[in-house]
Amino acid sequence: MTALGERLVALTCDLIRIDARNPWLIEGGPGEAAIAADVAARCRALPGVEVTVEEVEPGRPNVLARLPGSGDRPTLCLNAHLDTVGDASWPGRSMAPVVEGDRLIGLGAADDKGHCAAVLLALEALARRPMPLRADVVAAFVMDEEATSLGTQALVRDHRFDGAIVVEPFGLGRTIVTHQGFGWLDITVHGRAAHGSAPERGVDAISRMARVIDRLDALGRAWAAAPHPLNGATVYHASTIGGGSDYATYPARATLGIEIGTQPGEKIAARVADIEAIFDDLRRELPGFEAEVAVRLDRDPFLAAGHEPLLAALDRAGLAVIGSPSEPAGENAWMDAALIQAAGIPTLSIGASGGNLHAPDEWVSIPELDAVTRVLEATCVDFCGP
Repeated sequence: MTALGERLVALTCDLIRIDARNPWLIEGGPGEAAIAADVAARCRALPGVEVTVEEVEPGRPNVLARLPGSGDRPTLCLNAHLDTVGDASWPGRSMAPVVEGDRLIGLGAADDKGHCAAVLLALEALARRPMPLRADVVAAFVMDEEATSLGTQALVRDHRFDGAIVVEPFGLGRTIVTHQGFGWLDITVHGRAAHGSAPERGVDAISRMARVIDRLDALGRAWAAAPHPLNGATVYHASTIGGGSDYATYPARATLGIEIGTQPGEKIAARVADIEAIFDDLRRELPGFEAEVAVRLDRDPFLAAGHEPLLAALDRAGLAVIGSPSEPAGENAWMDAALIQAAGIPTLSIGASGGNLHAPDEWVSIPELDAVTRVLEATCVDFCGP
């Protein structure tokens, strides 16, 4: 392990030990206050770095660390997120990081505390350069990425940059230029309550929901058969289901929660129209069929635009650090890159390989995290000008 790798492991372990579970996802999750305070203190210790802590929600801040340049080159933002998902399936050891071979294991090791460490150490290297850059580099450590992305929404509302790199665990040598959007939708099917011995009076909402699910599964298979060339098959899966009141009563209501994807050029309205077309078919087949769909949260897809100078800088950094330029790639997962690009800021994403994301024994590749740190530093020097 290199000296940089050892520092990355030590720093990432320190961050993993700080509970930053997102309270929107996890009841009782403490949020980002403690980890934000730790990161802000580390940034304040760097020469010439200006640190602001911007509260987005009570006790839930973003941390912005700005390394000023001379101002005659484009400003670059490095974006990583402070929060994590929950650890219900591996409590007691999720925040006790361990190293196994070339992997570091712990909650947030890959998503995204290891990448917060990479941004911190890249910023440190830039701050200690004998010759300053000609433009600002801003390290943005944002809150709430794992839920509703309030941190990055506030970031792009209040700040402007000429380019941005979102640092997430998608594998060394890949530059994410596109990813899917998504919607979280609730589908409700109505029935009619009646005693279980009176089928002539009751309408079973659950059995009618089963018909909806069959049609949705068929749509999912059709989307899978025609994948996007970079983003893969459009995401669809059932997430939650509930309905009925007791064993002896026909259920008057059933609700299905789903996650459903959108590809560049598509809006969630198109998916809602697909679902409403299923309802229309079932109304013809089932007398009195009643249902509706509600969008609880949706995010547009990401497609990089105006990113060519930043991609060229990343490619030159990749050649210098790992011996090859990056490969343009897509993802079927959503991330904050879409929000930054939508604000008119050319955006790309890179990161180290990781595994078991949102699951027990989450890990990040230490050698790749080392390389990503050096690629970030070299890209900033190239893009912002020595």
